[in-house]
Formats: sequence, structure tokens, C-alpha cells
Amino acid sequence: MLVKNWMTTEVITLTPDKSMMKAAKLMKDHNINRIPIVDEAGKVVGIVSDRDIKEASPSKATTLDMHELYYLLSELKIGNIMTKNPICLGPEDTIEKAAALMMEHGFGGMPVTDENGKLVGIITDTDVFKVLISITGVLEGGVQIGFNLPNTPGGLVPVLDFLKDHGARLMSMLTASEPPEKGMRHVFIRIRDMDKSSLKKLRAELEENFDMLYWVQDSVHPVSK
Repeated sequence: MLVKNWMTTEVITLTPDKSMMKAAKLMKDHNINRIPIVDEAGKVVGIVSDRDIKEASPSKATTLDMHELYYLLSELKIGNIMTKNPICLGPEDTIEKAAALMMEHGFGGMPVTDENGKLVGIITDTDVFKVLISITGVLEGGVQIGFNLPNTPGGLVPVLDFLKDHGARLMSMLTASEPPEKGMRHVFIRIRDMDKSSLKKLRAELEENFDMLYWVQDSVHPVSK
């Protein structure tokens, strides 16, 4: 899964000379939490978030009158409060890398730039959630089964063959890279729904033949926009 397939390409941007008030209004009007800051050539020079704006805004306990406050806010430029030279991703980077960087640095989103540093998109934590939903197939329902399996070549084959022989149709399969038990790995398989009697039989036989961690039947439906 590559960033270019999930990023937003129509990105609202500002230049450093624009006022903080304009940034705040754009965020409110478009329901966004961050705006990449670019120069005249479209290259990313910074990023400003709603947190930056809140931290730069005068306290509610300020003694400034309305005219002074308005003047102060109108004169405060994005270039003074933005994070300069932000960490960026490339379109060919993986979603996994994006997620790791966001978690490591506490980012809610990151600019995406081409090889010349020009902005081509933005990727957010919401996009990462969409990827997770997509690759698991959870919106299609089904059953997710967790297994504790030997971390050896062919260790998955017996489970997959067992599911196939019992008429189960695979939807997705994930595995944990760092299972708690040495020499083992956790594998999470989602299968399509089956009739109740078949599911009951399958569950019982899986529990008998494998180290099954859990069995969860999901019923999740897309939220209408």
C-alpha cells in the first residue's frame, strides 16, 4: 500500500506571509487540522496545525481591547508560528512508513512531496485508518480468527488447508511481527460469513486442532456521509 494511492491531492495551502487569522478561518471552513505552507514555487517550507494556532493565540484573560486584539492577530504571520522544514513523505513511500512516522513524532498528518520538494498531497491518520479498514475487509463483516502458530516455513499451511477443506473463504490475513512468545507468531485471518451450523462446526474443530486465540464475528456497516 503506497502513500500515493491514499493521499489527498487537492490540498489547501498557504504561503508564510499570510496571517494566522486566515489559516484559522480556512481550517474552520474546510474542517481540517493542518495546512502545508509552501513558497512561490510550491515547495514545502513548513506546516501549521490547529494546535499551533491555539498556542499562538492570546489568552482569554488578555487585557487587550477588541481593536488591539484584532490588529495583533492580523499582523501575526504564518511564517512566525509554523513548524519549519517539516518531515515529508514521498508518493512511493508505504502507508506503514507513514503510520510509523506519525506515531513516533505524534503527527496527525504529513505533507507528501516529489523529488524536488514540491507538494503533491497530504496523508493523515484518517487515511491510515481507511487503509486498515480496507485491507481487513471488516466492512464486509465475516469472522476474524486469531491463531498462535509456529514461526517456521510453512507454518501457515495447515490452517489455510483446514479452512479451505471446510469451505471457508478467505477475506484477509495479517500477522504480528513481534509476538510475545519466541518461535511463534500471531496470525489473524478473516473469513466470509457462513451459515450458523457450518460456523459452529468450524469453530469447534479449529479449537480442537489449533491454538486459537479468539473468534470474533463482526457486524460493521459503512457510515453514510
